[in-house]
Amino acid sequence: MTILFRGGRVFTPDGVREAAVLVDGGVIAAVGPEGELARRAPSHETVDLDGGLLTPGFTDAHMHPVQAGLERAKCDLSEVYGQDAYLAEINAYAAGNPDKEWIDGGGWDMSAFPGGLPHRSLLDHLDRPVYLIQRDHHAAWVSTRALERAGITRDTPDPADGRIERDPDGTPSGVLHEGAMDLVGLLTPRPTPQDLAAALEDAQRHLFSLGITGWQDAIVGSYAGSDDQLPTYLSAARQGRLRARVTGALWWDRTRGAEQIEDLVARRASAEGLDRFRAGTVKIMQDGITENFTAATLEPYCLCGGTGLSYVEPAKLKEYVAELDRLGFQVHFHAIGERAVREALDSFEGTDPANRHHIAHLQIIEPSDVPRFAALGVTANIQPLWATHHAQMDELTLPYLGEPRSSWQYPFKDLLDHGTRFCAGSDWPVSSADPLQGMHVAVNRTEPGGSVHAGYPTARTPFLPGQRIDLATAMAAYTSGSAWINRSPAGAIEPGRPADLVVLDRDPFALPPEEIWTTRARMTFVDGQAVHE
Repeated sequence: MTILFRGGRVFTPDGVREAAVLVDGGVIAAVGPEGELARRAPSHETVDLDGGLLTPGFTDAHMHPVQAGLERAKCDLSEVYGQDAYLAEINAYAAGNPDKEWIDGGGWDMSAFPGGLPHRSLLDHLDRPVYLIQRDHHAAWVSTRALERAGITRDTPDPADGRIERDPDGTPSGVLHEGAMDLVGLLTPRPTPQDLAAALEDAQRHLFSLGITGWQDAIVGSYAGSDDQLPTYLSAARQGRLRARVTGALWWDRTRGAEQIEDLVARRASAEGLDRFRAGTVKIMQDGITENFTAATLEPYCLCGGTGLSYVEPAKLKEYVAELDRLGFQVHFHAIGERAVREALDSFEGTDPANRHHIAHLQIIEPSDVPRFAALGVTANIQPLWATHHAQMDELTLPYLGEPRSSWQYPFKDLLDHGTRFCAGSDWPVSSADPLQGMHVAVNRTEPGGSVHAGYPTARTPFLPGQRIDLATAMAAYTSGSAWINRSPAGAIEPGRPADLVVLDRDPFALPPEEIWTTRARMTFVDGQAVHE
């Protein structure tokens, strides 16, 4: 099939330009004047851009689609905000699913509750145990029945990699942080292989509707009560149901050491020869999040003290990363606090930049570490949507970080000025998967209209506006940058590339910056075939 895309502008490696694009046999054949391309292929179908913008398919460098698909089929709190709204959704889900043994799902926001902590008593009117994962996936809200099922009492010790929130008398209050989530999460009903397959297919449909044609699944393994998704991806890829280009980041089990590397090599090999899925990445979560004080910091948190958690001891971390690098693995870090970022960078000293290592989230970077990314050839995997004034930032993060640390958050412009390579992701279902919303925040540092925090008093006040980046840089991070991280052949509109393309309903480069978020994907193509209209 030959297709001529015409009637709008095109985002190319050289920038936005007036051009048409010719696709032949699923591959981009030419970019140039419409008349010239039409003469070159007199028999073709036409896609009218209608004044919109043609971009490469977006690639999300850090997300959790299978988990998102599962949560969309359960008690999904991600589209509402506030204690009353959450309880209404939970009650409606319980009433609509009377035969389910557990009420489980997630998507609640810490900022909706005093001190960021909901209480088990809010759930105890229900006749079943309740397990609801927090929006960031670093905590779970559970009912008294769920705690009883798990045998968790005031005498239960905190696990080494987590914390049980407690009432003043020591009784568990109903929030489990980090590794403590598994104490209850592993008791919830396990999804069947059919459930996991349906979750992946639902997620893929949703992502295609947003123009996302590839992604890196940031946890392929068992974590926080979730099951290993590797068999799901392998099956979907072998059966042709996986049409997106996907890299799976194999989970580094922080309860184990170097002995698991042999297992990771075998897991990587299980995906060899597949066209749509590769598994040459290892994901290491080095710390938690700031809101529950598990992000690893150099200095104590204000008001509460403590410096968070380093899940892998730094000296051992260097050994593990060196061996993974020697074996040709890409290493994908989760690092939120400035100490975790430094520990990740330290572990990359002496590694091979050709393995395309990257660090995700990067909420806080001590200024002296900013130049090290480019110097070490480490890519910054940014999640721009978080870099705004919203309730969780203003009420739960800033008071505990203090200055100057609060001003070190999400330093995109500083990283860019030092020559750092970018890729970008959403962490969906932690936050919206919509790349245009992420680009909006990268450019404006304000909440997109329509977000759950759009009505927050300071949502329109730019957050550290000196760290804004331009739209072309942000869009490149979501296209060529993330495709490069995934070793995908797509990601740019130029001859010879796969025709993974998105037709946007308007040209965001022609909009006022504050309206970027209004842009939508009108059509999405993979290998020149429409997967969303």
